[in-house]
Order: sequence, then structure tokens, then C-alpha cells
Amino acid sequence: MKNLSKKIAFISEHASPLASLGGVDSGGQNVYVDRLARQLTRYGYEVDVFTRKDNAALPDVVELYPGVRVVHIKAGPEEQVRKEDLLPLMEGFTQNMIAFIEENEVKYELIHAHFFMSALVAADIKKALDIPFVVTFHALGKVRRIHQKEADKFPDSRFDIEERIMQEADRLIAECPQDFEDFIKFYDAPEDKIATIPCGVDLQDFYPIDRRVARMVLGWDQNEKVILQLGRMVKRKGIANVVKALAILSEKSDFPVRVVIVGGESDAPDPDITPEIGRLQELAERLGVADKVTFAGRKNRDQLKFYYNAADVFVSTPWYEPFGMTPLESMACGTPVIGSRVGGIKFSVADGETGFLVPPQNPEALADELYALLTNEALNDELRENAIERIKSEFTWDSIAGQMTRLYNQVTSSILEGADNSQDLQLVEKNFHRLAEATRKTERMLSTEVLEASKMIVQCLMAKGKVLACGNGGSAADAQHFVGELVGHFMMDERPGLSAIALTADTSVITALGNDFGYGQIFARQVEALAESGDVLVGISTSGDSENVIEAFKEARKKEVTCIGILGKGGGELKELSDVALVVPSSSTQIVQEMHIHLIHTVCELVEQQLFIKNKVALPE
Repeated sequence: MKNLSKKIAFISEHASPLASLGGVDSGGQNVYVDRLARQLTRYGYEVDVFTRKDNAALPDVVELYPGVRVVHIKAGPEEQVRKEDLLPLMEGFTQNMIAFIEENEVKYELIHAHFFMSALVAADIKKALDIPFVVTFHALGKVRRIHQKEADKFPDSRFDIEERIMQEADRLIAECPQDFEDFIKFYDAPEDKIATIPCGVDLQDFYPIDRRVARMVLGWDQNEKVILQLGRMVKRKGIANVVKALAILSEKSDFPVRVVIVGGESDAPDPDITPEIGRLQELAERLGVADKVTFAGRKNRDQLKFYYNAADVFVSTPWYEPFGMTPLESMACGTPVIGSRVGGIKFSVADGETGFLVPPQNPEALADELYALLTNEALNDELRENAIERIKSEFTWDSIAGQMTRLYNQVTSSILEGADNSQDLQLVEKNFHRLAEATRKTERMLSTEVLEASKMIVQCLMAKGKVLACGNGGSAADAQHFVGELVGHFMMDERPGLSAIALTADTSVITALGNDFGYGQIFARQVEALAESGDVLVGISTSGDSENVIEAFKEARKKEVTCIGILGKGGGELKELSDVALVVPSSSTQIVQEMHIHLIHTVCELVEQQLFIKNKVALPE
């Protein structure tokens, strides 16, 4: 249900939603502020976006969208000032924003600050007017300094300001898991204050278009392989990396290939206005690929979808990137992304599914992935479908606005009710975050092993063998769950039952064996009695050191029974006894147990697919 007539203030001191994109100080933050503000109106919010007046001709207030206004605040000269030089102007920004609020008698429930200087303003306004605030940093000073070193021109005082904000903000918004970790690692931020909410993409702006049609619109050659680079024209974005990769790719490829670079301070590419273009032109000339590099200049947002759709692949390989919105836009259009394994890109791009991740500043690795993708149309099609689905399921602005609305409500409700209900909600969010992070790590580390385990079970069943399963406590229940899915069915309703036995299910046998031989032998004796060569034993243990499962595996190996371990906490002794070990990368018993169920379900689905579809085992009439 929508909240009605709730007024909130955004502060985005240097990144106005009215600014043209592609310039040095105009990029993802401008889009983030614009699209989030628009989407929040669907949830009943009215949003005023406060930004610095950098042109005397600008009106004080501009209606951007029904329910969204841009308020230009005087702070220093009414002209362009580099964001690195804006900090001394923030005191004036604060005073004039307070004056606007008081003179217009606006009651804001909450302030959402964007960037550290906006957060400084919000913190001072909170002291003056008692308005709570949340903050999206968009970049962190200490992390930026590590990556950019002397190229970072922000003053060192930024670090102290960010440390202050981490403590004084009502909530801290991490845009990706890396952000979450950096808040804690570099700023000792209170973990219970942090919520992870990513950036989004507007599916009305970015959507699939037939590649041939998009190329006709742009006048591109239909036969060239096109690599697209799009975004702010600054050195840290790693555009030179793409030009170097093109030179390597050109040497080993026999197909026509071109890099198209979109961005800059002017509509027509001009190295005098955008020095980075000149630097890249010189590099392309030196590497002998100048005729294969096209600089397209700055483009309006409504043109970008044609560029994404016309390209065979989009590349974004910055050295440092807090999030990166262009990969989302590309994936929404169905164009695979090769991105650097940094910051938010390694979160938004699913490696091997929607594109590929490579080390930053490594043109050789980039060239290898480009060659693999550009020479495999089937792979390109698969990545395309996966990319569109990933965006629709996780990164729409409507979904992001919904998450943000819940966060705002947590902050305002805890203040209005005079009680800190938010701590319990933060615990819920923290646990979801931990599970999501464990899922991503498990996916990265175990995808091959999960497939291998399912194939072992399929081979066993096709040879008329059987699957045995065991475990203790919750793992005993998981073993029975696993067997139930095999004997019954998982995804396929009409298929024969599969031969499987849970060694945890017969209480008479278990208690007799425990009494006569000791609890450590309850599974080993059953393996001795029931298992035959070619069978599979699945042992489930969160620690990997369950004595009775270890003994069962030792007995199984004597009988040439394949052992599959579903484990956690490093895998323990069972890892070494397993033919294939699915070791969840977590030391938390709860997380390991939750991931075990997911692994079991995935293996069951793979077994059905491989057995009855790929191997065409007969289904009943």
C-alpha cells in the first residue's frame, strides 16, 4: 500500500538530475538521483532534490517530474566548480538549505544524502532541525585514495567527514557487498546500521532491440564485430585498457572488429574540450588501431539504448568502481558485459552467466574474453537471455525504490514511535545479506562440483545402482529430504521413482546399532549391509567431522561406493574421503544448513534433467 503525502529531501550537491551525462562530474550519481526520485513518487513520496546552483540562469526551483522538484541552492559562485573544490562551499549550502526549509515551512520526514559532502550538510541539518538522514556515498574517500593515489584531488579531511557520517547517519546504504565490507573495514561503521540496496535500471529507457535495426539507426556496418565503451571520460574508467585489448585482439582475429567509445564533454568528440579523448586517440595511433576506434562523443540518454543494442559486447574495466550503472543498462538491452572484477561490477555482472569478469588493467585477459565471446554466437545468445532475466529479477528501479521505501519507513517509524524497532529489522536484513553473500560465494566456488555430483548420481542410477544418504541432527532431516525428492519427484511430476535410501530413517536399526556397536558405527554398518559397488553414498555434515559419517565413508570406500560430501566449515576429514566435496564457504552453521538445502534441490533438478531429458530414460506412458 502506498504512503500518502510523505515529503523527503535528497541532497546531491554536485550531481544534478538536470545535468547532461558523460562529463567529468556527470555520471551514475545523476542518474541514480533522478530515477530513484521518480520511482519514489509511485510509493506516495514527494521528493525535493537539493543541488548547488552552478549557473546564474537556473531557476531556484524546477519541477522535474510530477512530485519531484529540483531546488538550486546558492553556495559559492554560480558557475561550474570541480567537485574536488566544493567542500569549503558546503557551510553556505547548509545555511541556505535551512533557510529554504524554514521560509517555505516544508516538513521533511527524512533526508537522503548522496555523496560525502551532501552527507555533511545532512548531518548539520539534523543537528539544527532534527531531521533524520540516510546516506548513499557513491564512492568512499579511503578506497578511492588506495586506487587513484596522487590522482585523487579530494582533501584528506574527507576521511574524517566520512568517519563522522558513519556514526551520525541513521542508516548507511551500501550499493553492493564490497561497499558493505568497506564501510566496516575502513570506517568501523556499525554493522547494524548498514543496508545493502543496489542501483537500478529503468526498463522504459533500456530494453532489447533487434541488433540489425539498432545498427541501421546508427548507420553502423552490419558485418563488423562492435565492442562498446560508454561512460565518463576519465582515466580511472580504464578506457585505455579496451584500446590495448583491441590491438591484441586484432592480431589474432580474422574478423572485422571496432571499438566505439561514447562519452565526453561535447556532442562531437573534441580532445581540446575532453583531454582524455586526445590521450586515447594518441594511444590508438601508437598501437596501430586508430582506424578501428570510433569516438562518438556525448549522447542523450534516449540515444543510448541504440548503442547498447547495436554492440556485440559492452566493456567496462575501470580500476575502481563503487557500483557502475552502465553494465546494468547494457544487460537490460541484452548485451553481454565484460567488466573488471572490482566493486559493484563484480556484483552486478554474473561471471559466466551474463558476461565475464577480468582483472583491471589487464588487456591480455580482456582480449581473451572478447575473442571467446565474439567468436561464439551461441554463447552470446545465452548470455543475452541471462542478462535480461537478471536485470528484471534484481535491478529494476521499481524494486530498488521499494527496498528504499522500507528503509525510510524503518528510520521514521522508530523515531515517531520513540522505540528502536529498527534493530530487529536490521537483524532481518543482515541475515538476508549474509545468506545472499554466501549464495554468491557458493555459486562461484561450487558450480562445477555440483554438476559433477549430479552426474555421479545419474551414472549410478542408470547402472541400476542406488543412492544412500546420511547425516546427524538437521543433516539427518536433510538426508531424508534428499531421498524423498529422489524416490518421489522434484520438478518432474510424471517420472519413475529413483532408488534411494535414507540411513537416518529406520529408528529400530539406528538404536540397535548404537546400543550394540556404538553411535559412531550406525551408518557404517548399514553401508556394509546395504551398499554395493557402483552405489553412491551422500554424507551431509555442517562441520565435515561427524564421526559416524566419516566411518560410513571409510566403509563405502572399501566397497567401491562413490562418496559425495555435502559439507561446510572447510570440509573437515570428510572432504578428503569424498570423491566430490560440496563445501559451503562459511563458518556459520545456520548459513551452511541453508545452503545445503539449496545444493540438494539443485542436484535433484540436475538429476532429473540429465536422466530423463539428456539421457532419455523412458518415462511412464
